[in-house]
Parts: sequence; structure tokens; C-alpha cells
Amino acid sequence: MFSNNGIIILLTLLIALIASIMPMPLGVDVFRPDWVLIILVYWCLALPNKVNIVTAWVMGFILDVLLGSVLGVHACAMALSIYIVVVNFQKIRNFSVSQQALIIGVLSAQYHLVVFWLQRFLTDAVFLPNYLYPVITSIILWPWLFLLLRRVRRHFKIK
Repeated sequence: MFSNNGIIILLTLLIALIASIMPMPLGVDVFRPDWVLIILVYWCLALPNKVNIVTAWVMGFILDVLLGSVLGVHACAMALSIYIVVVNFQKIRNFSVSQQALIIGVLSAQYHLVVFWLQRFLTDAVFLPNYLYPVITSIILWPWLFLLLRRVRRHFKIK
């Protein structure tokens, strides 16, 4: 993964991490898409032999550190979501982009519910409906991000 192609993948994941912690106005922050999850899903669909569950766990752990949450919460949720993608990547690849967007929505909802469940178990977090707002923005964002990352992959001939 650390060849020239791997550097592009790492760069996209770094950009996703930056987008995940970038300050936003409070009214818009609740709609922040799951950047890391979406980009990991794309790379798992495109290159399942290079980006996998271990990569997802590491990215989730880094996200835990950056967000200041309990260590392992985002790592566990991210690894579980990407496990579902890796196991079913051949089926998901055959869906249209709009159908994939709905799958992204389900994965994003599952990711947020696992994070909530683990935080509730560890720190007595309270569930609010706006906790699932990023699912909507992730669904909307998927088609454009899919096309952008596919163009990057083809331009740099990442295999």
C-alpha cells in the first residue's frame, strides 16, 4: 500500500480525516458527512486487496484520537461497517451509483448506531434524532465522491 499508488490512497484518507475535524458552524456541523467511512467504502469496493478491515480499524482509531472519544469506539464501528462492505464487495459493485448511495446510507446509519451503542455502554450517552443527520448528507455526497475518486484512481492508474 505504500507504493506510489498507496500514497494517493493515503492522501485521500488524510483529506477525509481533515474534513472530519475541520471546524464548521454549529447549525451545519450536525450534518457533517462520514468522510472517512465514505472514502474507505470506495477504496474497499475498488481495491479490496489493498484497503480492508485493518485499514478501517486504523482509520477509526485515528478518528478516535482526533475527536477525543473513547479509544476504540470509532475503530470498532468503522471495522464493522467495512467488514460488511468487504464481504459483499462483488455484489455492491454491480449496483448503480444511486443504489450504492442507499447502501452508504444504511452503512452510515449502522456506523452511527454502533458508535452510539458503545458510547451509551461506556459513558451514558443520550440518543438524539439529529445524531443520524449525517446519513442524509452521506447519501447525497456518495455519487459525486464516487465519480471523483474513480477519476483519481484512473488518472493515477491505481491498481
